[in-house]
Amino acid sequence: MPVALHPVPTPTRTPRVSTSVGRYRRWHVDTRPEPEEEGWLITYLDVITLILVLMVVMLAMSGPKDNKKPPEATQAQTTAAPAATATAQAATTPTIVPPVPLPVPVPQAEAPPPPAPKTLNGFPLDQLGNDIEVLMNDDVVRFRISSEILFDSGAAALTGAGHPVLDRLIPLLNADPALRLVVEGHTDGMPINSERFPSNWELSTARAASVARYLIERGVAPQRVQATGFADTRPLAARDNPVDRVHNRRVELTMERSPQDKATNR
Repeated sequence: MPVALHPVPTPTRTPRVSTSVGRYRRWHVDTRPEPEEEGWLITYLDVITLILVLMVVMLAMSGPKDNKKPPEATQAQTTAAPAATATAQAATTPTIVPPVPLPVPVPQAEAPPPPAPKTLNGFPLDQLGNDIEVLMNDDVVRFRISSEILFDSGAAALTGAGHPVLDRLIPLLNADPALRLVVEGHTDGMPINSERFPSNWELSTARAASVARYLIERGVAPQRVQATGFADTRPLAARDNPVDRVHNRRVELTMERSPQDKATNR
């Protein structure tokens, strides 16, 4: 016959509470976070992350604009850089003062000698005086004397004041006997119409003849001398006033080579 099995009842143990645990239970601190405390920490981290993202975006957007400087500022910086460098170098470089050399005495240059007087055939022209004007070129030498010195007004006879003027010319005229001597008489444009000189042609020719005769008497070879009058046809001044008329009244002595000598020397 079957046997019925019945569970054996287990004896129930009553838990013992340690008196030591109960003694220190009020001083025990549980370090595990409570569920409600973790929620605010996650929210704080999200806010910090969002702020960082916003800052990165703002820096990325504002970065290129800050790097672009206006051309004026760039140019000013570029210009100021060398100036600042030069200023710094000048401030750091010591100034060297070169020694001042003593003045060297310079010998004074000697004054140039006075120009040698002009001569003609070895004769100094400055000895002719201010009464005679000398004009020279390659082949012709011309001596010009005012008629006011040689003649009275309307006359053809030499005055006493005219003799020493011509005497100063004679040594020079005789220095080269090969030169031909032409004596020219010139008057102004005022008509004369006197009994002896009906016109200025006769007056100018008579004055040239008087000078030529005096030179021949003083030793000039007559074959070299030629006298001619031009009246008022070759004036020095074209205006008709007292000053210009004095310039036009003159006697000119021209020394030149004869046409034969000119042809031979060519």
